[in-house]
Amino acid sequence: MARPPSPLRTVARILLGAFLVAAGVAHLLIPDEFLAQVPPLLPAPDAIVLVSGLVEIALGAAVLLAPARRRAAVGLAVAALFVLVFPGNVAQYLTGTDAFGLDTDGARAVRLLFQPLLVLWALWACGSLPLRRRRTTAAPR
Repeated sequence: MARPPSPLRTVARILLGAFLVAAGVAHLLIPDEFLAQVPPLLPAPDAIVLVSGLVEIALGAAVLLAPARRRAAVGLAVAALFVLVFPGNVAQYLTGTDAFGLDTDGARAVRLLFQPLLVLWALWACGSLPLRRRRTTAAPR
């Protein structure tokens, strides 16, 4: 039987879920801020912002509400989302587009450095990334 997650991991998971839901709602309420992250080569930026917001809301709800046995899969999905939006963050940096208070190249570059931490947060908080290996017992001889 699996041990319950630590209180720290539970808090991290709840914060992650709330962060995703809030970000998803923000996509719907202030889409212009999120348009800055859509790479210029992609078609239908308004639709991309809308769909990505709905995906964030759905994943945030899943992080908060999924039963324990499904959390690792949810964590993988959230980590994948963070990887998929990374090119948008790079595009914002390369185009020098201001959004979310990121009005300098330095601020936009620092944001890029935090994206891997978001991936790790999702994997750890949802139990998708075990920090230690399970012990295996040797068979008696």
